[in-house]
Amino acid sequence: MRFIEEVVVDEFLPTFRSMLAEALRERGLTQHEVAEALGISQSAVSKYAHGDVSRREEVLDDERVRDLVERVADGLATGDMSRVQALVEAEVLIRRLEAGDLLARLHEEAMPELADYEGYERIHDPESGLRTSEQVRSSVRRALRRLTNASGFAGLIPNVGSNLVECLPDAATVDDVAGVPGRIFDVKGRATVPGDPEFGVSEHVASVLLSAREAGRDVHAAVNIRYDPDIVDDLDAAGYDCIEFDADAPVDPIREALADREDLSDTFVCYQTGGYGIEPITYVLGPDADAVVTAVKALLDR
Repeated sequence: MRFIEEVVVDEFLPTFRSMLAEALRERGLTQHEVAEALGISQSAVSKYAHGDVSRREEVLDDERVRDLVERVADGLATGDMSRVQALVEAEVLIRRLEAGDLLARLHEEAMPELADYEGYERIHDPESGLRTSEQVRSSVRRALRRLTNASGFAGLIPNVGSNLVECLPDAATVDDVAGVPGRIFDVKGRATVPGDPEFGVSEHVASVLLSAREAGRDVHAAVNIRYDPDIVDDLDAAGYDCIEFDADAPVDPIREALADREDLSDTFVCYQTGGYGIEPITYVLGPDADAVVTAVKALLDR
């Protein structure tokens, strides 16, 4: 993990300072005066002067950087610009170069996985939603570890596979729901997770979660397990409300089943006993992925 601030310090500033030191020396300033103007040691100025500092070609060739170096060098050499103003001018340019520009490209070069995110500026914008989406994926990862490490969970996986999903606060479509790509399957008695949680990969369980939200339920996560009357009875005995719905209903069966229920617990169960070509399934829905996994573990601990 490498921060963009490290890129500024390691890749940008040595080149920028060396360019500025060179420009000041060209304007007749002594090595001591350059060191004073830049707030660095004379030995550092000497290294810059003798080319002992590695410089990035991308910074050297950027016209905006060259223009700023010339303006700051003129201002410091004549006394028309204070060191504070020079710092402010440099900081303004750095912020601009960080916003999807030169420094952003250098950051992506140092950390290639950043290229997976559309709009690099989202990394640095607390309002972009990226932080929230990554928190949701992290929540699913933690809950998946609990679930797949639980002894006996593989026996609860239906033929169609299981999925554990969690959605963004204002989720409206399956693209707002993170889940396991390809679902969780029982492979020789072991629950197997084929990949890291992603958004938009669960059509089935995500749709159930979204239907429950459309019915006015404040739920953000869901998991599906196989149906068995004893499973439903055990969940009911553990204090989870259990609601049956008709898998063959012509309209949204989850939304219809939950529409008139106002007394549901925070975490609850919806189940259907099957239909023509439809495998019976049990769904556990709750406020987050950890809560629905806790309900599943209550089954395994009985």
